[in-house]
Amino acid sequence: MSRFKTWGVMLLSVMMVISLAACSGGSSGNNEGSSEGTNGEQQGSSNEGASTENVELSFWSLGTTNYEELAKEYTKEHPNITFKFQNTSDQTAHHANLTTALSAGSGAPDIFMLEIAFIERFINAQDKFYNLYDLGAKDVQGDYLDWKWKQATSVDGSFQLGLPTDVAPTVVYYRTDLAEAAGLPTDPQEFSAAINTWDKFAEVGKQFKDKTGKPFADLTDLVYNGLRDQSPNQIYFSKEDGSFIGDSNPQVKKAYDFTVKGIQEGWIGNWVLWSPEWNKAMNDGEFGVLLGPAWMAGTIRNAEDSSGKWQIAQMPEGAGNWGGSFLTLPKEGKHSKEAYEFISWLVNKENQLKSFKVSGLFPSIPAVYDDPAFKSEQDEFFSGQIIAEAYAEAAKSVQPVYYGPLHDQTDTIIKNALKNVLEKKADPAAEWEGAMKQIKTLVDRS
Repeated sequence: MSRFKTWGVMLLSVMMVISLAACSGGSSGNNEGSSEGTNGEQQGSSNEGASTENVELSFWSLGTTNYEELAKEYTKEHPNITFKFQNTSDQTAHHANLTTALSAGSGAPDIFMLEIAFIERFINAQDKFYNLYDLGAKDVQGDYLDWKWKQATSVDGSFQLGLPTDVAPTVVYYRTDLAEAAGLPTDPQEFSAAINTWDKFAEVGKQFKDKTGKPFADLTDLVYNGLRDQSPNQIYFSKEDGSFIGDSNPQVKKAYDFTVKGIQEGWIGNWVLWSPEWNKAMNDGEFGVLLGPAWMAGTIRNAEDSSGKWQIAQMPEGAGNWGGSFLTLPKEGKHSKEAYEFISWLVNKENQLKSFKVSGLFPSIPAVYDDPAFKSEQDEFFSGQIIAEAYAEAAKSVQPVYYGPLHDQTDTIIKNALKNVLEKKADPAAEWEGAMKQIKTLVDRS
């Protein structure tokens, strides 16, 4: 889900999945092939030819959604279809439970909500899931953001694991009061223009620090993420063969070096993500910008004293994505036709708009962005800005990227190196070399 924090996944869990994938023998990764579809609004399922058999569909959902309410609407139109929900906010346990069920060959649900951070666990286990292309998914492919669809597509383009639910494009949250104090524009378009390249971002960062005495960006991890996610097609691992490429990917080194630059020039702060100190600094106006996904707005709103002092600008050189889910159909389910008809209805244009309004799930169907009901509300916490439009602009600039099953562990190693540079004044080059050696050992052991 878009409001979850997707950091490290336990190595033991990864090993469970590698074992599962070895048994399945499918192709992996995200496809960059052709995109087919209606390029229009999804119509959902039809009663024509529908079965009258009484069917109960089990649905393992994740986090805060309005899916149970929508399922009740669906049952009113399809009285023979009922649902049994199992919901949790613990995404690690949620995915581990499915791994266990698939390994045992029993206990999996008809419908499983799969978070993007865990998709590499299951994309290889294609014999454990229905291929949604076989159930009609090509007819709706064109309705969704292309990069989002490809996150759940095999490398060869033949297998579609899930239908997209929400997305979480990254943006720049900035304090208008501090921007003004630093002599920077406060209008979102003008602020975006002032930082629309990373070189300009660094220049503004130095200006901000000189004028206010405060760091421009809050912390190393989020700055690093901003550049890392602009890596073309793949980050740390090859989508073709899964080999480690982080040491030779110039964008990864650029992200590392740029973050080191911010540390050394003093415009990146020394707070820890999710810590009480970070939350207090956010509330008290101790830094200028926070680079984060759409769901981060919920965290910022907890800084109640800062209400009316934030706005949203666009990321330099293009947005990344942090979060979002898919609806998948494990093959243990005996009612794939009915399950597919339901999920294609659940995440159509009309219902994605409802889910956005009710639960804040940011739509993965760009046609929703043009709906007057989507872009009508000004947000007083964010200075009256229509923040849905800002997120929509960011979502359109995201590019497909492959992560690989060891992405989180690799990412943590590099961020620990940056932490040493920041807190221990360690040599950046030595920390980089040490991180690369540690990652290669991790890969070899896995």
